[in-house]
Amino acid sequence: MEFTIKTGTPEKLQTGTLVVGVFAGGKLDGAALALDNAANGKLAAILARGDLDEKAGATLMLHDLKGSACERVLVVSLGKQDEFGDKAWRDAINATAKAVASGPATDAAICLADSIVPGRDAEWALQQLTRAIADGAYRFDATKSKKDEKRRGVTDVVLLTANRISAGMEVAVRRGQAIAEGMALAKDLGNLPANFCTPTYLAETALALGKQHKLKVEVLEREDMEKLGMGSLLSVARGSHQPPKFIVMRYKGAKSKDRPVVLVGKGITFDTGGISLKPGAEMDEMKFDMCGAASVLGTFKAIASIGLPLNVVGIIPATENMPGGGATKPGDVVTSMSGQTIEILNTDAEGRLILCDALTYAERFNPACVVDIATLTGACVVALGKIASGLLTNDDALARELLDSGTASGDRAWQLPLWDEYQELLKSNFADMGNIGGRFAGTITAACFLARFTKAYKWAHLDVAGTAWVSGDAKGATGRPVPLLTEFLIGRCGSAEA
Repeated sequence: MEFTIKTGTPEKLQTGTLVVGVFAGGKLDGAALALDNAANGKLAAILARGDLDEKAGATLMLHDLKGSACERVLVVSLGKQDEFGDKAWRDAINATAKAVASGPATDAAICLADSIVPGRDAEWALQQLTRAIADGAYRFDATKSKKDEKRRGVTDVVLLTANRISAGMEVAVRRGQAIAEGMALAKDLGNLPANFCTPTYLAETALALGKQHKLKVEVLEREDMEKLGMGSLLSVARGSHQPPKFIVMRYKGAKSKDRPVVLVGKGITFDTGGISLKPGAEMDEMKFDMCGAASVLGTFKAIASIGLPLNVVGIIPATENMPGGGATKPGDVVTSMSGQTIEILNTDAEGRLILCDALTYAERFNPACVVDIATLTGACVVALGKIASGLLTNDDALARELLDSGTASGDRAWQLPLWDEYQELLKSNFADMGNIGGRFAGTITAACFLARFTKAYKWAHLDVAGTAWVSGDAKGATGRPVPLLTEFLIGRCGSAEA
């Protein structure tokens, strides 16, 4: 999809679909007013009849509007003006994205960038708008025998503004498109079935990404992990015929002496639960248990496309969690790379077992901070639903950065406590710790487990079990938290023009 930002008014534009925004019950302004004047008040008359719902995100398609040179006019409700904020804006742009992605027009002009949300600026609006339109065009058909060769939807988009175009606005458009492309990669990886997206496939994807964007990529094999003493990670891999992979990616956008941000993504390419077998219902969705890894790959694609002046390391421990004659059993004790021993009370609490060795490995990079991303606990879905990712951290300033990045990107997180009192729940009679903490506070005790391996640096944990994919008729990966992570890394650069 190609994006162009232009200055002008909409009435003379020759395009397949022209998009304008209007507030409920209010006077027309901006692009909508210019269009209405050209149509001798026809647009206002149509809206006065009540054809457009007042709710933000409602749409009305008009054909061959008098006075307009375009084929169609898509009118999008921005909701009530005195209630206009981030949510209403996102509802409007997401509805726009859906409409232009499913319509017959191949080109569109979108006049929404001047509808500024209170407390936001034009650059923010353009980045969010571009990302939404590009993401709305995402389709997954890689595993279908018949591809849709005549796809509907736009391929060329003009973002029209009445204001002078600044360098920052152009950067915002590029960023929005790059984030959408990163989300698309994360979605593709998540949506692929586990017989396609194996640990080896993740490693090959990382190597291909490295070649495309000149990243340094290293893939450690089982023997390498054994030499490093990654007994915890390898205990998860024992039941699978697929070889585990430990992927390390390096993006260098700053000086060599600058300490990197390290992203660690959980890469369980299929999770049966191991010997602690999961129920069969919806087990197919356990192909999404590598969405943490997918988000790291997607974020690397985004930041490399943008060219952020920052050093970033990505670490992906990848394996399947399968039952079998060689699989780890409940009650087994393993030794992690850190030297700490773990009693495995439940083999379905495997994500923390691969992450803990990756978090120990991260120390060698002398990181500015480490953020791990994992579809870790069902308890997080119970606590926060599908709206917010769970956030737990040993550093409040890092928490604030991530929370603010989530709010700015619309890919929100919510902080849960990481108090020492919860550590008591991980006691074991036979090892330094158990890998589960009992029935209560499952998201917190999982993070408490990880915290025992992150004492050497500032660290945050994102539990994306509720946000990385959706179920039902719209089943599929969401691409989250690529927007949050990319916004966080942009903020870390300290340059608006990065």
